[in-house]
Amino acid sequence: MARFIHAHATHPDAFMALALAAAQIDAQLATPLWAEGPRPTLGWVYFSELFAGQAQPLLEELRQRWPGLAWVGCSAVGLCATGVEYFDEPALVLQVCDLPRDQWRVFSGVRPLGHWPAATLQLHADGGTPELQELITELAGRSQDHYLFGGLVSGREQTLQLADGVFSGGFSGLALGPQVALVSRVSQGCQPLGPERRISACEGGLLLELDGRPALDCLLEDLGLPAASNQAALRGLLPRLRNTLAGLRHEREARRPGYGAEIRVRHLLGVDPARRAVAVAERLESGDALSFCVRDAEAARRDLLRICTEIRAEAEDREQRMAGALYFSCAGRGGPHFGAPSAELQWVRHALGDLPLAGFFAAGEIAHDKLYGYTGVLTVFLSPAEGAR
Repeated sequence: MARFIHAHATHPDAFMALALAAAQIDAQLATPLWAEGPRPTLGWVYFSELFAGQAQPLLEELRQRWPGLAWVGCSAVGLCATGVEYFDEPALVLQVCDLPRDQWRVFSGVRPLGHWPAATLQLHADGGTPELQELITELAGRSQDHYLFGGLVSGREQTLQLADGVFSGGFSGLALGPQVALVSRVSQGCQPLGPERRISACEGGLLLELDGRPALDCLLEDLGLPAASNQAALRGLLPRLRNTLAGLRHEREARRPGYGAEIRVRHLLGVDPARRAVAVAERLESGDALSFCVRDAEAARRDLLRICTEIRAEAEDREQRMAGALYFSCAGRGGPHFGAPSAELQWVRHALGDLPLAGFFAAGEIAHDKLYGYTGVLTVFLSPAEGAR
């Protein structure tokens, strides 16, 4: 039975924030639920970028308070907890659990994953890592379920990762074994402008045709704009084009049980009036599905509630209970995007209940074997329900 505890606190002093959160953890460990059975083995810690200078002593303090726990986490511009977000304020979020030690392994640049038999991987990564997408694809291929979840560490000046040590750059994380039950979903923050179409012609990132029609004509149609035919006319449309995105879905990649469908949102880089083409910030493939879309708070709210509903339903179908969660959301989705501070996390709490949750607002989100943007990646750990056999 997997058990999770989480705590969070804000304070100008990093060690006071840790002390406040630690007191919450210790109070929960003193309850009858934890009186018998295994003690915590693994912990996550996410802390404000404002505390980055104290990362190493914070890790040492965690080790002193709870000897024997392994720790993973990172610094970030914003933090996630149950029903609460912290943006640009000194704060810290902790979560601990009692997953069996033979079902997880912490990895980093100094402690490679090796041939450890991972079913899934949680990943923290630096956005400046060379060939990052290729590394993500390669890591996913080394897991049994070909699935990663996590995010790019966010920061205005400094980004740090924790993986039983403090690291800058590269990637680190947690390998999870086949006995760790979880459900993971990606929530988009965009509203389609028109129908989903098939890519019928493309060259690299240049989108030439959709369903046999010129791509630029399809884009202008979805935007409700006239079919401009020259560069001068298109210049007047650039403000609308800059706010438009492309949602991509690979047909060859089947939906895997537990992990949902895969749609990636990418920026439009420009248009080619002569070829009636659209440049997309992604290498395209004929046969894939594409829809033009815009960021939309109401659509993001609906989609977030959708994935929460799917997760609850899958847990019930498996006759398991939700034990704890990790959430990695785009730094552009927090607070103002949803209309009010903490609105995004409050919706998750409303849908899933008072589930222990920790995470951060990322510079890019990781799910399946891809790097995403403007999304939220919600992963819920499951445990046998009471009375289930």
